[in-house]
Amino acid sequence: MRAGRSDGRTVGRLIVVGSVLLSVGPTVQLSAQTDTLRATALRVAQTRPDSARAMVRRLLAGMSPRDSLFPGVLFTAGRLAADATTAATSLQRVVLEYPQSVWADSALVLLTQLYFAQGDPAATVQAAERLRLDYPDSRLRARAAFWGARAYFDLKDDTRGCALIREAVDGAGSDVEFKNQVSFYASRCSSAPTPLPTTPTTAGDTQARPPATAYAVQVLAVRSAAQVDEMLTRLKVMGFDARVVRDTSGLFKVRVGRYATRDEAAQTQRRLKTRLGGQPFVVEEP
Repeated sequence: MRAGRSDGRTVGRLIVVGSVLLSVGPTVQLSAQTDTLRATALRVAQTRPDSARAMVRRLLAGMSPRDSLFPGVLFTAGRLAADATTAATSLQRVVLEYPQSVWADSALVLLTQLYFAQGDPAATVQAAERLRLDYPDSRLRARAAFWGARAYFDLKDDTRGCALIREAVDGAGSDVEFKNQVSFYASRCSSAPTPLPTTPTTAGDTQARPPATAYAVQVLAVRSAAQVDEMLTRLKVMGFDARVVRDTSGLFKVRVGRYATRDEAAQTQRRLKTRLGGQPFVVEEP
């Protein structure tokens, strides 16, 4: 039962994959014993992380995934994970399987931090943009904008980076520490407001883009050709028609299919989520 949420500062500082997953996580009061055990696991993690993980594993094993309390415990498992892969798996499950839960936006923010720490700005941007689009009223929107901005800066996309960093400044509120972090990066942007483009544009493109005539599902956007080759192989083994698109930012984008309608693409998106995991999404193509 939801009684409130915060930006995670009241939960306490926990070590999750180094110091990456420390700054976000809502305080939601669950019911009775389950909430007590989860809160105890968080306290124990500060001195005995292995014991805390064991507590959460037992809690998950004894609950049905259909239980309304399950996503909160799954989120806690992600925070307490001993390695990045395990943390990402638990947090992605919260986002994909429980998108309407009070934990979904918090899981996305932790994923932006985790992806950024792993040196994956493309995945960071995807997680940040998903939170901004799917949870526009989230109190964590400013934090997602901050990590998304840093990732855009790493991708040499200062236009989008500055638009997001201004959004983070506007949403920093009274959190002095966070405001100082944001202000440091805001100093690289001009004082004039920069509108956030809805789609990437190329130099000299002064006319509106023509309506999209097809749809595809994007599963990856990286600079590493090795990662692209690995993903293409996996997709082709699974029977998906995969290809690579490279845009002006230099990113290799792995996409599946070319469909006449969004509904057809959405069906493939759901299959990819089930079989591949991650955060595949539908894109329009001219």
